[in-house]
Amino acid sequence: MNAMSKSSKKYMPTYIIIALNMIFYVFTSILSGNIVEMDYYVIQQYGQYNLFVLNGAYWQLFTSMFVHVSIVHLLGNMFFLLIFGLRAEELFSLKEYLLIYFLSGLAGNLLTLLFGFDMVSAGASGAIFGMFGACIIYVRRAIGQSIISALLYAFFLFMISSGPSVNVFAHLGGLAVGLLIGYALAATRRFRMTYKYNYSFSAGS
Repeated sequence: MNAMSKSSKKYMPTYIIIALNMIFYVFTSILSGNIVEMDYYVIQQYGQYNLFVLNGAYWQLFTSMFVHVSIVHLLGNMFFLLIFGLRAEELFSLKEYLLIYFLSGLAGNLLTLLFGFDMVSAGASGAIFGMFGACIIYVRRAIGQSIISALLYAFFLFMISSGPSVNVFAHLGGLAVGLLIGYALAATRRFRMTYKYNYSFSAGS
């Protein structure tokens, strides 16, 4: 199977985004005076505080993708970004990769803004869920399998990642947009199946 688009692997976007997240974490930890957990005021300023966004701080919809509330939060997100990001590099061009990542993250943040009036949130989870969704549905569609299994798998991961301190709106918004973009990209491409045949001959004595 061969997609007709070039992969983004040579540009290493996953490692670049991970580096940016880590640099931003160092910055916010300096402001917080604590490397283990961020100060709530710092999260309000650089994460997504919906009251601030509604009053004009629209840039928080983007900066919040690079802000994490603790070292555990950062490491957990970067681990899954490494897994799904490297897979996405093999499937999508650089433009497609960045489109999926940032549109998914933005969608998750907008859904959070819509349903959580005074909510404060941060993290790359929405974008990461988008990468995951795009990858699984793209592969299923490319090899001609039913997308139902991909949707069930996506729903299962969404459910097990939910919890009292988890922003489910960011996860859901990112996942939905990732699935849509991944399906659309697969639907617009032609995939070439390559078959290899092995022949063996036996000579009689």
